[in-house]
Amino acid sequence: MAWLQPQDAFDPDQHPQRVLGIAAQLGRHDSGMHRHGRAQLLFARRGCIHITLADQLCLLPPTRAAWIPAGVTHRAQMQGIVDYRSLYFDPDQCQGLLQQVQVLEVGELLAALLERIAQADLATDWSKGSGPHLVALCLDEIARARREPTLLPLPKDRRLAGLDMALLPPALGVLASQVGASPKTLGRIFQRETGMGYQQWRQQWRLLKAIERLAAGDRHSAIADALGFASDSAFVAFFKQMTGLSPLAYLGA
Repeated sequence: MAWLQPQDAFDPDQHPQRVLGIAAQLGRHDSGMHRHGRAQLLFARRGCIHITLADQLCLLPPTRAAWIPAGVTHRAQMQGIVDYRSLYFDPDQCQGLLQQVQVLEVGELLAALLERIAQADLATDWSKGSGPHLVALCLDEIARARREPTLLPLPKDRRLAGLDMALLPPALGVLASQVGASPKTLGRIFQRETGMGYQQWRQQWRLLKAIERLAAGDRHSAIADALGFASDSAFVAFFKQMTGLSPLAYLGA
């Protein structure tokens, strides 16, 4: 069984097998910025994982998985206890698969395949017996999985370097006065550097923060108040519009 303890060091690039899987439970863990020579599928069975990339933030909610292509520099941070599974694939097995970091919905079949590979011994040769079929099915399920809207591109303009990502971003007019730029200029910066208008970007930030707080067990009223919604119902309506699900259904999906 490839079950890692908190004190264990693990480098997937040091193992000869073309497919690897691990299982672990960690709390208050920070991987630091790093990258692998292999593609990674990181599945949060319980708890949230914050993934920082060069130009975006990613929230990995419970019961979802993040696909991280080979060679992508990233940092994984866990505040509370996170029960996770991680699979690693040689890049030549993933040609034509997802080329960018994506957060994916994990259905029953993909979850079962993840568990089967993650719980196997690290020395397992997945090129023998039923191994190739299981790996091929797993990669096919990854390719078919629905994408989740939990990525937030980051602006690079130096005037926005002081924007505190832990706090609710201010209204556009307030931000403009803080950084000394006109609202129109800021709007153009966000559109150019994130692909979103400022209000759309701000709503995406609210969604990520809402999911994080829901996973932590916060009440709707507390989340609505913290994120600037007029009422619980306004928050629920926003969440449904952004995800297609109610907050309760999203965590139970």
